[in-house]
Amino acid sequence: MKLKNIFLGVATATMAMAAASCSNIDEGDRLIYVKPAEVGRAVLIEDLTGQRCINCPTGTDIITGIIKTYGEDNVIAVGIHCGPPGFAGNSKRVGLKTDTGDEYYTHWANGTNLGQPSAIFNRKKGKGPIDNLNNWAAEVGLIISEKANLSVNIANAYDAKTRKLTTKVGAFGVNGTVSGKLQVWIVEDGIKAMQLMPDGSANQEYIHNHVFRAAVNGTWGEEVTVKEGETTTKQYSYEHLPETWNAENISVVAFVYNDNGVENVAKKHIVEHEEETEK
Repeated sequence: MKLKNIFLGVATATMAMAAASCSNIDEGDRLIYVKPAEVGRAVLIEDLTGQRCINCPTGTDIITGIIKTYGEDNVIAVGIHCGPPGFAGNSKRVGLKTDTGDEYYTHWANGTNLGQPSAIFNRKKGKGPIDNLNNWAAEVGLIISEKANLSVNIANAYDAKTRKLTTKVGAFGVNGTVSGKLQVWIVEDGIKAMQLMPDGSANQEYIHNHVFRAAVNGTWGEEVTVKEGETTTKQYSYEHLPETWNAENISVVAFVYNDNGVENVAKKHIVEHEEETEK
């Protein structure tokens, strides 16, 4: 999602007759506001998953298919390893479960024994996690055609020597004033770690993608207001990425949400990739 610029059209005075001199124009009449162009709404899929969940690889395959259908800029998935089948790791095996992920699981489970995989789609008002995999593609189809009230842009600066990440997130309003929260996450692709498979076997070579690693600005983000025609910008620093994280595969995911759901979401690698350079 790229920020849209506001264009100001210059109002001109019409000549009453060829010989007449130009009329004086009041300062306030010289610039005419043009409403920003509409932007599409990307879909955030929060995939509540786990390494000890035998059905989770099937959920991952479905999400991969959805992304291929609509494009990775339009559907952004985050695999949140959490809950009973989540694995925090030990001295022998890599674990992907996080304390923050468990906070999300507890919140979305809301006191129930929530089955996994379950997925939340743009945190739509009145809709919680969906554990019926057959409904996932249809849920995205309902959202993908919506227009958004704002767009989200991410600019990353990464110092490979210190492993410090600086992220600047801009939210540009295109329709009215939006109040909500800005959430910034770090995710990683291409992690080789154990995963239980549908046949019950343990695949030690399984590749996990879009894995939630950390919340940069708190578990639930921070308050933000975005006005139409204006950009609200926030900057964050993550002082030192753990050595076990592969910077080449790290991305920042940022989204604005409120009681109505996710207003919009974007994702960008911290190390520039060729496909992003071409955009």
